Amino acid sequence: MTRFTAPIAEQIWDMKYRFKNAEGQAHDATVEDSWRRIARATASVEADDALWENRFYEALEDFRFLPAGRITAGAGTGRAVTLFNCFVMGTVPDSMGGIFDMLKEAALTMQQGGGIGYDFSTIRPRGADVKGVAADASGPLSFMDVWDAMCRTIMSAGSRRGAMMATMRCDHPDIEDFIAAKSDPARLRNFNVSVLVTDPFMEAVKADGTWELTFGGKVMKTVEARDLWNRIMRATYDYAEPGVIFIDRINKMNNLAYCETIAATNPCGEQPLPPYGACLLGSINLARLVSDPFGPRAGLDEVALGELVATAVRMMDNVVDASRFPLEAQAEEARNKRRIGLGVTGLADALLMVGLRYGSDAAAARTEAWMKAIARAAYLASVELAREKGAFPLFDAEKFLASGAMMQMDEDVRAAIAEHGIRNALLTSVAPTGTISLYAGNVSSGIEPVFAYAYKRKVLQKDGSRTEEEVVDYAVQMWREKFGDAELPDYFVNAQTLAPADHVKMQAAAQKWVDSSISKTINCPEDIDFDAFKEVYMQAYETGCKGCTTYRPNAVTGSVLSVSEESPKAKDAPEIVANTDAEPQQPHGDVVYMTEPLDRPSELEGSTYKIKWPGSEHALYITVNDLVVAGHRRPFEVFINSKNMENFAWTVALTRMISAVFRRGGDVSFVVEELKAVFDPRGGAWIQGKYIPSILAAIGGVIEKHMIATGFLAGEGMGLKTDPQAQIVATATGAPAGGRTCSSCGSFEMRMVEGCMTCASCGFSKCG
Repeated sequence: MTRFTAPIAEQIWDMKYRFKNAEGQAHDATVEDSWRRIARATASVEADDALWENRFYEALEDFRFLPAGRITAGAGTGRAVTLFNCFVMGTVPDSMGGIFDMLKEAALTMQQGGGIGYDFSTIRPRGADVKGVAADASGPLSFMDVWDAMCRTIMSAGSRRGAMMATMRCDHPDIEDFIAAKSDPARLRNFNVSVLVTDPFMEAVKADGTWELTFGGKVMKTVEARDLWNRIMRATYDYAEPGVIFIDRINKMNNLAYCETIAATNPCGEQPLPPYGACLLGSINLARLVSDPFGPRAGLDEVALGELVATAVRMMDNVVDASRFPLEAQAEEARNKRRIGLGVTGLADALLMVGLRYGSDAAAARTEAWMKAIARAAYLASVELAREKGAFPLFDAEKFLASGAMMQMDEDVRAAIAEHGIRNALLTSVAPTGTISLYAGNVSSGIEPVFAYAYKRKVLQKDGSRTEEEVVDYAVQMWREKFGDAELPDYFVNAQTLAPADHVKMQAAAQKWVDSSISKTINCPEDIDFDAFKEVYMQAYETGCKGCTTYRPNAVTGSVLSVSEESPKAKDAPEIVANTDAEPQQPHGDVVYMTEPLDRPSELEGSTYKIKWPGSEHALYITVNDLVVAGHRRPFEVFINSKNMENFAWTVALTRMISAVFRRGGDVSFVVEELKAVFDPRGGAWIQGKYIPSILAAIGGVIEKHMIATGFLAGEGMGLKTDPQAQIVATATGAPAGGRTCSSCGSFEMRMVEGCMTCASCGFSKCG
């Protein structure tokens, strides 16, 4: 018997969370071994470690509590990785030496796998005087380019992907350039960017007043507040960035406002953190806690919820002591405040199971009630930990209870904190859960609505063949098991068909009882009116959200897979068929946007070929390595070696250029044709009875031979064995749907969820 309810869940576990050695041999034979490994590691700091290991295992069992990916993959492995997901780095000094000290710290953090956030508002604006060197400042964006290059270098070295967040205050003199930075799709690819929006700025926008841009106490420019707001809105309308962070609200509601000031968040925005702040994440799987799903007594088991939350809080608190940290300043910050980020996943599925339509007033009210139950249980569990182990070192009862978030907490919880203290300064957060949600049986992600109730994916088998499997949402699978092919009720809605206002309503309902923030995407239709789009952000501000992230399909970011606007039938779910050898879409006729490079695994299959060019003393050795993408072998990189140093420079350049093209995916057969067409005016050569016009043509012929042998090309002088044009069909509507390729598996299953492009087929996420 397997614990996995869907094949994709087991595949995600094997690819991402199963502990394997450097040779790929598995230490975790089963998912139970993974749970035991995590439970043992997190219980290791307990006095009675055997007792707590068993309790932690019970919480993990059947995917009820889902520690974030870094804990699931790293705990108990002995690897030099951090178990923390989120870091905000130290304040960037306005000096060249200080800036590059911060760059070094960022590199060390990313090397261990942490996603980082930075506030670039502290760097003087472009054109400002630099004393002592008779020069003008290059401004914060120029240094963001340096950070971007560093992140790209770290990732190319094989480290786990870790994204970055850059923030800038709405009153910084370079804010207009910051807003426009992502209009260039090739710039700042490793950054998410967000504007720190203040309450006075929002009041100026509503009053149609002026707004001063300042640095170092000096007013450098005055603009119309509404014009600046419209710039922000137009940028995110056109290319999905920057996001908006309501920074004054975050600081006002922070339990630790008395001892820290926040100016940045982690890459997905759910963790506002102070300088060197760090947070670990985990999620309660609400979909596993519904009793009698779709039945007359359907409801969330709140007793089981309270017990699970208490165990999860203790487990996460232990991670603070068990984890490594890239920097000592991060370790100190974490241990002084013991921040954790306990959130949820499977909310939309749980609402479906109790008969509620996501986005309705009833669903919002139920969400608020569930999140309050989690907050109460978490805070009371942390109080009990404080009685046993002590409060966090910077705890000050009077100041803590006077903070914005604690003022709304129930009086019995406040009284318990006043008497016993609290172990963790902040406890709740809703993080992106795309990958762990797949691992848990394809439950809905975080507090997001269901994106698609079913879709098809192609799976590579051990014999090289491909099979097609249906990936079904967890709640839909439960419905099928109970009612067979009965049509899904009308309250089954998806992310595409919801009005943006319904998205915001759900975010605001959850935010009331989340003491950090929420990672959520508000999906907007491509044809939404610009004024209506702006109203989404104003609604988010007015209803108490701490930030807002929208996604509207556009030419720069591409489109995402569409699904039926009608409620799909269980027996006729939307079928999404993607030819995984597809070329990237071309938004404009005169510009070709290439996909992100495919990721390189630690091992590749390949072949080496020898060319002996007549008249040359030394042979050329050509190695072509292949990547398996969704069942296809495709060329990934080329190496050319020879003892003939005369050709060294051009062979190195050639291999780098060809490999760079191969790693972009799509139809790369043109490389063969271009090489084979090169004519050497000094004359070619006869090789094996065939005239070859140049040594470059010979290289092209070898690469073509390899592509044919691996099934990538149909034959000599022929194109791809399969059509490279993406054929993505949503059969429920009969309309074609555009899609972006996944840079990890090559499929066209990319979706914008929780503020991050995420692949539904393999779980890859841009944000780590």
